[in-house]
Amino acid sequence: MANILVVDDDADLRELLRTALARDGHLVTLLPSGNDVTEAHCRWADCILLDVMMPEEDGFSTCARIRETANCPILFLTAKTEEADVIRGLGLGGDDYLLKPFRLAELRARLTAHLRRQRRVPQNRIRRGGLDFDLREKAIYWNGTALKFTRGEYAICEYLAIHMGQTFSKEQIYEAVFGFESEADASAITEHVKNIRAKLRPAGAAPIETVWGVGYKWKNDAQ
Repeated sequence: MANILVVDDDADLRELLRTALARDGHLVTLLPSGNDVTEAHCRWADCILLDVMMPEEDGFSTCARIRETANCPILFLTAKTEEADVIRGLGLGGDDYLLKPFRLAELRARLTAHLRRQRRVPQNRIRRGGLDFDLREKAIYWNGTALKFTRGEYAICEYLAIHMGQTFSKEQIYEAVFGFESEADASAITEHVKNIRAKLRPAGAAPIETVWGVGYKWKNDAQ
């Protein structure tokens, strides 16, 4: 059971999602607008389903406003199919997206995968390329300072760092990290990696290498 916050201006869709997710045992709170999302909602939620196209404050603006407070996955529900829109959403801190209209089975599978990933609590620490991974805390430190990553970004770093030197396709990374395989999500991994590289640049770290035509790998420390 998890606490799920659904934010969408479509009343019929909100009720449909409440019914479907309640059947899985989740507690669901519905909000009609991004303006209505408070810090209390963010602290309560284990996952947020956030519509993009809403009046007044749209989903992207809401995500940017709450990302520091919401320590949980944020999944966009969007009819926007342009790559630029996907890039923008992930860059603002979203973890995943579903294109409308979507199948309830797919939404439930993705939600379950994100919740499962969130609840894994490894017991040790590792050091890779001058970066310290706290696998319990799910944080990366550089010179004792925690770097700010979204959960999705951290999960990709952790997976590649643990399998240092091995190359994985974008589809393999998505399935391993989020637990749901879909070729449509290759662009999500690309943008997550772009964001990771930008956040590591001030630390002088560039551990993720593009293997052209294949995917990505975390460089061996010896390289």
